[in-house]
Amino acid sequence: MAEETDSRRAETLRTLLHHHAHRYYVLDAPEIPDAEYDRLFRELQALEAAHPELRQADSPTQRVGGAVLAGFAPVRHAVPMLSIRTETDTTPAGAQAFDERVRRELELPGDAPPVAYNAELKFDGLALNLRYEAGVLVQAATRGDGETGEDVTQNIRTIGQIPLRLAGVPPAVLEVRGEVYMRRDAFERMNERQRERGEKTFVNPRNAAAGAVRQLDPAIAAQRPLSFFAYGLGEVQGWAQPPTHSATLDALAAFGVPVCADRAVVLGAAGLIAFHEAMGAKRDALPFDIDGVVYKVDDIALQRRLGFVTREPRWAVAHKYPAQEQLTRLNAIEVQVGRTGKLTPVAKLEPVFVGGTTVSNATLHNVFELRRKGVRVGDTVIVRRAGDVIPEVVGRVAGPRPGYVPNFRIPRGSACPVCGSLVLREKGGIDHRCSGGLFCAAQRKQALLHFAGRRAMDIEGLGDKLVDQLVDGGLIQTLPELYALDVAKLSALDRMAGKSAANLVEGLRRSKDTTLARFLYALGIRHVGEATAKDLARHFGGIERVMAATLEQLLEVHDVGPVVAQSIRTFFDQPHNREVVQQLRAAGVAWPEHEGEADTTPKPLAGKTLVLTGTLPSLTRDEAQSLIEAAGGKVAGSVSKKTDYVVAGAEAGSKLEKARTLGLAVLDEAALRALIDGCA
Repeated sequence: MAEETDSRRAETLRTLLHHHAHRYYVLDAPEIPDAEYDRLFRELQALEAAHPELRQADSPTQRVGGAVLAGFAPVRHAVPMLSIRTETDTTPAGAQAFDERVRRELELPGDAPPVAYNAELKFDGLALNLRYEAGVLVQAATRGDGETGEDVTQNIRTIGQIPLRLAGVPPAVLEVRGEVYMRRDAFERMNERQRERGEKTFVNPRNAAAGAVRQLDPAIAAQRPLSFFAYGLGEVQGWAQPPTHSATLDALAAFGVPVCADRAVVLGAAGLIAFHEAMGAKRDALPFDIDGVVYKVDDIALQRRLGFVTREPRWAVAHKYPAQEQLTRLNAIEVQVGRTGKLTPVAKLEPVFVGGTTVSNATLHNVFELRRKGVRVGDTVIVRRAGDVIPEVVGRVAGPRPGYVPNFRIPRGSACPVCGSLVLREKGGIDHRCSGGLFCAAQRKQALLHFAGRRAMDIEGLGDKLVDQLVDGGLIQTLPELYALDVAKLSALDRMAGKSAANLVEGLRRSKDTTLARFLYALGIRHVGEATAKDLARHFGGIERVMAATLEQLLEVHDVGPVVAQSIRTFFDQPHNREVVQQLRAAGVAWPEHEGEADTTPKPLAGKTLVLTGTLPSLTRDEAQSLIEAAGGKVAGSVSKKTDYVVAGAEAGSKLEKARTLGLAVLDEAALRALIDGCA
């Protein structure tokens, strides 16, 4: 009886969770708070853990998980995933030409009624085939070459928008075709997280989405914010497809599959043209990228009559938008200093209307890119709104110049246009950077945020919005001025109540008691991360010795090479940076005097590199790292041939697989402790 009750409860929970996930991910209209959803989810998890036989393929608990794959298995498509023709004429004439072809192929007389079309968006993502059997998702495959794709089911299960079980009474077999994409806001947030972690950023949403789908580790795929829209069918068994394409999309939506609302049934060429223009006007406001619209004959019977030509349907076409480019004159080139000190040449243009806005400034990216494009002051240049957001100069219009104009350059040893500090370019690098760091007004906000970070000075309550107010309001010009803030000054700021102000002042007071390693990291010296800051603190023992160290002395520090050594030396060669350090110490920032002194305790992990992966039984990641570093070891972020040990806990991912592939020693927490205690 108890088993029957558990079984019924598990089914009830699955139904509830599917319903609420659809409301949240697809309809954007949640009915319950996140905490309640999490409670239901945990209850189902506990039931399935106690009764594994109750776990089903469509259970919401199966969205994330599965072993890391060695590769993707090939999938032969039951119905080929063919491409559609692209209309090269992006003007209204392109839509007119398609309508004329359809009418000609259908042999319609001139006075016949206009053809009905389903007009929809052309998403900039990755095509996917979802196979449902008896309503349960059993396989997801990429388009591949149209005949054979790759099995990416494990990764697709992680996308909350994709139902694991169809609603209603589904067919015996239903293959749903659509596009995996990434919203622009999700893409920007993901790239921001990558930057914060010092990891590689992604070029555009499409590449990021495609890369996530083809991850061998589903746990990594689950971290990418992917979305999905359906636009058609593959194989179907046991279902009478509706008579029109638009009704088919409505039926998919009723099954719980996400379908884009920006679609319409239109009549004839006039309807196609109107839709193309309307979506073009709306394009920048959409939360995702599109590169055109798609027209499909709505009547399925007419689609069958029209058939295919060279593996492309005669009944559909992609109608793209014109490149958002215009010609204008380049009046001057100025240098802009970014938040991180990067110098970017900016084109000052004769104002031109492009991509829905008037553009007078456009990026030239860097000196090398500028030279590659051959652009000089006075040229007529092509301006494009790259990614519908950032205007850029694409190149110049060929033709003779009226006179000699020199190439734009940033001379060696030149000064930052904002603060006058030395401008440097690392050997082999392409970017010029201001070395002012803490002193440069352009970098002030970034310097403050980094200084206040959890792994730096850990000043609680000092976030982006408050830093904007402090800098824009003139309250802070240098880092040491942070410690002169009081409750009265802070309370005068917008949305800064007395309690919040008092909490921040207390947070500033607590942050003064720090470590040399944290302080060095907080200074934001280029290439000096947490590990290098700790190595410098251990090696030199005091800030004065670090500031006075020669290149040769810096190169003696563990893992410090020529580029890092030069970066440290350049930073402390700037008088204003040294002055900031002295002012911070005068404001009360301090660390234990003995920090960095010779440590005579045994270092069983001296010279060893370890990598942490998964969840350890009793140690947090930070605690494990501290133990390893105290034992003389170094913690790296990725596995390589230089790794000595990989410490693996529960749910270890691709790092563990790579360690096994390379034949590296793998430790659990107990083995790590034994190694540190010298008992191994």
